[in-house]
Amino acid sequence: MFYETRTKAPLSPDPFKSLVVPRPIGWVSSIDGLGRVNLAPFSFFNAVAEDPPMVVFAPNGLKAEGLLKDSRRNIEETGEFVCNLATWDLRERMNATSFGYPAGTDEMQAAGLTPAPSRLVRPPRVAEAPVHLECRLWRIITLPSPDPREPNDLVIGEVVGIHIDDTLIKDGRVDIVAAKPIARLGYSEYTCVDTKFRMRRP
Repeated sequence: MFYETRTKAPLSPDPFKSLVVPRPIGWVSSIDGLGRVNLAPFSFFNAVAEDPPMVVFAPNGLKAEGLLKDSRRNIEETGEFVCNLATWDLRERMNATSFGYPAGTDEMQAAGLTPAPSRLVRPPRVAEAPVHLECRLWRIITLPSPDPREPNDLVIGEVVGIHIDDTLIKDGRVDIVAAKPIARLGYSEYTCVDTKFRMRRP
């Protein structure tokens, strides 16, 4: 099967998001100018550079009320956010934070999660998550969109601080499989990182 992406896909829904997989989940905590906490998961997320460490996520689209998504608006307003590692044990609470709450709702509290203070940025971390990346906004880039009313933005942040649960550090390395991170596939499907193998470069 072949299809041009600017025409109607022959499968419904469009399979594109089911092909670039698995995608790590950017479970982003932020605050607005009034200090109100927001927590939301994004499947268009990844690390994109090492020195300095940079991450990117895409808070595409609008809320049901036609407003920018809270994460996007908050980060533009305050310039800071935290990426929290979503794991198998936290999967249900991560999913709960994807609900379209009204602006100003504390999704962390609604999902029964515990805020933990960050060291270098103002948004709190999810205490239950074993890894946190404290980030400062570097740039927001607007990508093309077929509908100018629908924003298609990339938020790029510099990671300025990293928290790792000590139980994940074994023999001087992070055993990330022990955390069982989850990742997004297509549709409403996810996967769990619970195995690993090694290949050395030739």
